Amino acid sequence: MSHAPLEALPLEILRRRSSTKWRTYPADVLPMFVAETDYPLAPAITAVLAEAVAIGDTGYTPPDPALARAFVGYAERRFGWRVDPARVRWTADVMMGVVELLRATTRPGDRVVITPPVYPPFAMCVEEAGCQVAAVPLLAPSDGDPGGEGAPDSAGDGGDAGGWRLDLPGIDRALADGARAVLLCNPHNPTGTVHPAGDLVELAEIAARHDAVVISDEIHGPLVRDGLDYTPFLTASRVAAQVGFAVTSASKAYNLAGLKCALMVTADDRTTAVVQGLVAEVEWRTGLFGALAAVAAFDAVSDDWLDAERAAIARNGALLGDLLREQLPLARYRRPDAGYLAWIDVSAYDWGDDPAVHLRRAAKVALHHGPLFGPQGVGHVRLNFGCAPEVLTEAVARIAAVPAGLTPASP
Repeated sequence: MSHAPLEALPLEILRRRSSTKWRTYPADVLPMFVAETDYPLAPAITAVLAEAVAIGDTGYTPPDPALARAFVGYAERRFGWRVDPARVRWTADVMMGVVELLRATTRPGDRVVITPPVYPPFAMCVEEAGCQVAAVPLLAPSDGDPGGEGAPDSAGDGGDAGGWRLDLPGIDRALADGARAVLLCNPHNPTGTVHPAGDLVELAEIAARHDAVVISDEIHGPLVRDGLDYTPFLTASRVAAQVGFAVTSASKAYNLAGLKCALMVTADDRTTAVVQGLVAEVEWRTGLFGALAAVAAFDAVSDDWLDAERAAIARNGALLGDLLREQLPLARYRRPDAGYLAWIDVSAYDWGDDPAVHLRRAAKVALHHGPLFGPQGVGHVRLNFGCAPEVLTEAVARIAAVPAGLTPASP
């Protein structure tokens, strides 16, 4: 089905925004770092928030904000996932949900597996929960991996971020050594990997064998590219349903991070009891505007908008590959399976262990710092291409104009 193209807002309007993306750096810097998109909101979201402001509907979130029912319909339509509404609970954001679930399923000092390079708050939240990080890095794509379009691990459209894989034997060893939980990123941030269903089935078996749990952050699930199969962890197998917790939100796909609403979903009596046993304050932290906006996002009326956004993101992901191939041919980039975040190895240009620092100063482009995602991020940057094609084109041109090597003025 074709949809009306979704276009990003012009820069002069975006710079009126007061969010992190637009208030962290001066106006001469193109912000491509934090995961905020530049598109207008879905019309149903704009309408429900405007109505709330008009009538002063700015109080506490009600006991039943209709989130469970809305998500049940959404999960069925978008993923073929049948969710029991009685097994859905809400909180302020995905990482808050992760911390509370870790506290409920581990003891202080327990080790929790994360799979770097991975979203930096994963390690922070493990520590916030009183646990210790057990890093089991993703298996990087090999030079022999047939990446689809173009050469794998090279500039341009590698065509398959799925070249990254979970190190399942490594996770098995970490759990055998005493780790009590696995914090899964599905789809993975920053690589954009959609983990194959078979890997998720095996992960569940490994966790069950060691009496561990899997907490799956599925916030990028709505943005999987057309033609790729996405498996929510709880649907992977009967065992996955028994050992797993899913935490998700409309915030990444619909640009709602500031409104504070996320969902915790289970599929088994034992795991549901864990979520139901969380203190009431976990649910009270949900923002009313976040709940209103999420219900509007999950409604079928917003499906056309989401499909148009996914199409815009797909075009930009391909454009980024072309731009890198033409202007930064030594960069190594695999087009992500999901989302609008590009993980790019620019180490060949000798811009330092953390190239984002040098490029922000030399190119006036703000990128996310690769080393924050783990040691595997040395020489890497993460670039947000959820923007206008013209902005993406300008950003790459600025970066390509920076000479290789650090200048004497650089730290």
